[in-house]
Amino acid sequence: MSLQTESSTPVSSLRATRESPISVDARRHLAARLKKTVRGEVGFDAGSRALYATDASNYRQVPIAVVCPVDSYDVVATVRAAREVGAPILGRGGGTSLAGQCCNTAVVLDFSRHMNRVLSVFSDSGLARVEPGTILDRLRGRAARYGLTFGPDPATHNHCTLGGMIGNDSCGVRSMLSELYGRGPRTSHHVEELEIVTYDGERMRVGATPEATLARILRRGGRRADIYRRLVDLRDRYEADIRAGFPDLQRRVSGYNLPALLPENGFHVARLLAGSESTCAITLEATLALDPAFACRTLVVLGYPSVFEAAEHIVDIRAARPVGLEGLDDRLIDMNKKKGVHLKEEALLPPGKGWLLVEFGGGTQEEANARAHDLARQLADKRGAPSCAVFENPTDQARVWLVRESGLGATAFVPGEHDTWPGWEDAAVPVERLGGYLRDYRALLDRHGYDCALYGHFGQGCVHCRINFDLRSREGIDRYHAFTAAAADLVASYGGSLSGEHGDGQARADLLPRMFGPRLMEAFGELKAIWDPAGKMNPGKLVNPAPRTTNLRIGTAFPPAPVKTHLSFTGDADFAHASIRCVGIGNCRRLSGGTMCPSYMVTREEKHSTRGRAHLLFEMLKGEVITDGWRSKEVKESLDLCLSCKGCKGDCPVNVDMATYKAEFLAHYYQGRLRPRAAYIFGPIDLWARILSRVPWAANFFTQTPILGWLTRWLGGIATERAIPRFARRPFRRDFARRIPTARGGREVVLWPDTFNNYFYPRVLMDAATVLEDAGFRVTIPRHPLCCGRPLYDYGFLGRARRLWQRNLFALDDVITSGVPIVGVEPSCVAAFRDELLLMLPGNEKAKRLSGSVKMLGEFLVGIDGYRPPPLDRRAIVHGHCHHKAVLDFSADEQLMAEMGLDMTVLDSGCCGMAGAFGLERSKYDVAMAAGERVLLPAVRLAEESSLIIADGFSCREQIIDGAHREAMNLASVLALAVRERRQRTVRQLPSEVPFAAAAAMRLSGHGATRPL
Repeated sequence: MSLQTESSTPVSSLRATRESPISVDARRHLAARLKKTVRGEVGFDAGSRALYATDASNYRQVPIAVVCPVDSYDVVATVRAAREVGAPILGRGGGTSLAGQCCNTAVVLDFSRHMNRVLSVFSDSGLARVEPGTILDRLRGRAARYGLTFGPDPATHNHCTLGGMIGNDSCGVRSMLSELYGRGPRTSHHVEELEIVTYDGERMRVGATPEATLARILRRGGRRADIYRRLVDLRDRYEADIRAGFPDLQRRVSGYNLPALLPENGFHVARLLAGSESTCAITLEATLALDPAFACRTLVVLGYPSVFEAAEHIVDIRAARPVGLEGLDDRLIDMNKKKGVHLKEEALLPPGKGWLLVEFGGGTQEEANARAHDLARQLADKRGAPSCAVFENPTDQARVWLVRESGLGATAFVPGEHDTWPGWEDAAVPVERLGGYLRDYRALLDRHGYDCALYGHFGQGCVHCRINFDLRSREGIDRYHAFTAAAADLVASYGGSLSGEHGDGQARADLLPRMFGPRLMEAFGELKAIWDPAGKMNPGKLVNPAPRTTNLRIGTAFPPAPVKTHLSFTGDADFAHASIRCVGIGNCRRLSGGTMCPSYMVTREEKHSTRGRAHLLFEMLKGEVITDGWRSKEVKESLDLCLSCKGCKGDCPVNVDMATYKAEFLAHYYQGRLRPRAAYIFGPIDLWARILSRVPWAANFFTQTPILGWLTRWLGGIATERAIPRFARRPFRRDFARRIPTARGGREVVLWPDTFNNYFYPRVLMDAATVLEDAGFRVTIPRHPLCCGRPLYDYGFLGRARRLWQRNLFALDDVITSGVPIVGVEPSCVAAFRDELLLMLPGNEKAKRLSGSVKMLGEFLVGIDGYRPPPLDRRAIVHGHCHHKAVLDFSADEQLMAEMGLDMTVLDSGCCGMAGAFGLERSKYDVAMAAGERVLLPAVRLAEESSLIIADGFSCREQIIDGAHREAMNLASVLALAVRERRQRTVRQLPSEVPFAAAAAMRLSGHGATRPL
């Protein structure tokens, strides 16, 4: 369960906090009431409240409680219980808001956990009914069956919820698509009807309200009639102000959507509530309008001398009716270069220092291409024509889009630069004035001593950025306050909106008078009072807001006292800084694609997401809600299902490295304590394997005999469903010492005998030796048994891990000095050299040299000039190890397999679920298997018997054996198979008159078939 139920909520956790708006007795009553009436999860515990204390903004407010409703009845029951004690309410979707509207000292309703269904799609009318927690891509997937889509397209489309999009009135990259069909780009333009509940318990459906419908509502009387009557009165009294005071702007998200009440807009109450940020009512269900989807896309990229010239050409380019029109500047490119990311993708951009990405759609690829090339020709004939590149291939288009989509990741935590933050990241101005605005905005930044990259939805005048605000000192916070006031005035002077997409929340709400003036601010206050007279719906946001410099997540009290750690933290000054690395946008909450976060994909619980874990670590250091520091049971419970897959290190836009944070936490948590039995079995596995390999028959007797094997697993805390790998009769090291090499000359390479393959699957290492010799290398191995110690990190044995690395440096001194390359076949071991070694021994030059010399077999072979792998005409299913993708270069393996001619399918399978010893532990077996069942195991079961199953990871192969009953091969074995087949072909092709002795000589020299190993 995501949250503790009330039956397990300790009484001590119900104490009132310094900011709590209700008393201790009220909290007790609320807890009892929710326990009795709500079927979903309810959490008053410290961990649940800490998880939801912040969103993707600069703000932090600890909630009273968190509820994950199962259905609308749970929502109504929660609102009723909150009303009984006067507790505020906040509805929350994906929790990715950048303005602070998704955190409050309230009862938080998390709709994403259960209320996330697409209820229906009506292809004839182009409408869809959804629950508020529905992920946008889930709706788009259903709609695509009918050639439809949902126009608004935020960057968080694979994990943001439609309820959150309605609350924020979101737009997105391709929201211009809707303009082609006469609809606006905002979510509100697509809202047809909402089912809502107000704080005082009124449940109703709202939408467009023709005069006859309005008259009928008013005749019926009651609370709904009172709301509508007062809305009519508000509209009539403020109509002139609404017409004069709201900018004529597609991207006007700031303020309440009062224009929806005007007669020509149909007195549309549902669209009035869109963008109200949970301050008026809670959405229970939404009916949304869909747009026809273009089947094909073509991308034009235009390069300009600067982003200012690019912005000045927006109006002309809009005339070509693209479905997407994005802009970015050279500062974004520079930041990517400093982070060493997207370098190949950026090389595709045409020359310039400011770029526009113009996307065209069509029913066929030819139609889309024609529109793109028409624009390119028109611009080429004009004076001062931009540089231009047209991308017709979807793969190339996706690569270019990565550059634009890198905006947040590229501009956060840039090496050598100050941290950047949201707070003024979302303004929009009329497109015809965008160039002038950007010049003035850059000048304003310069005057205040700030810097940022500029990018965003230029086709609709919306500009995004993260600015290097100092939000830790009083002086810095005051400067931020002054700058945002000046920036608001600048936007207002251009007829723009303070928010073009992300909403007002707390970040911009107290600046709204600068945009709307006193009369419309009065109207906003009246509107809030009509819906929420008690002022309990998400208070302090949008109307009567808390000042933008209060409730700051960081503030002058952070960081806490310095913390001594075992590991260093790449890119962070210390662990405290690492704890704020997560920017909260929730990429780790997606349900498919990429590597992170397998535990969230399985459980769908916030505490098992990378974001949730990062927030808990932050709260642990802050010490207000989680008060027991490194001994925190809440943090321990959250990290318990972290598979240490390192997917977040590679997939997260800001490279949150939860595997490393987990190792550090466990080292402190278990200091002076006994660890679980599994830790002493699997952590020092190199020691146990070395001992047991001397008597493999005895080890196998106890692990492979049915009854004894079951007992051994039970005593060791291993899932009884698991098969324990069988020890080899002889370790690889022993066989290698007796082996006759097939090549004695050539450059030396050290083959790393990792613990798992050395003792359990020595054939893999023998195959690697065969392949390296076939490539012309002389293969050696370390003189003594060594281990990278990777399993030790999973249990926090960092002292032992440090000693192992120091031993390795000593034992490999001659290899390090001579610069001999080291090749491994186990991704987790090679990743440990490239990652953990440098984290454990930062600044150690020998460690740095050793780290750079270790490569995966595929990576090593691809780097050899002139090397061509032997061909292999087979079909293959390929699963990439998590560490291989996150830390190393899996593309090298893909390149090598492609050069072999394999007909391969590379699975987007994420983590296999075994994750070292994780999947062996009894308490984690179900999660491990569920992770494997997402993609990998079903794909293997469906594969033809003749297909090769390729998985480099030892644990991945074990998961495949256990879950799909198929044998998988390491790439080394696949290459060795190709080598042997080539040698056999060579022998068969020898002329019959070639003497036997000559053929034997060819075999011994490595040019013919070799004997089976």
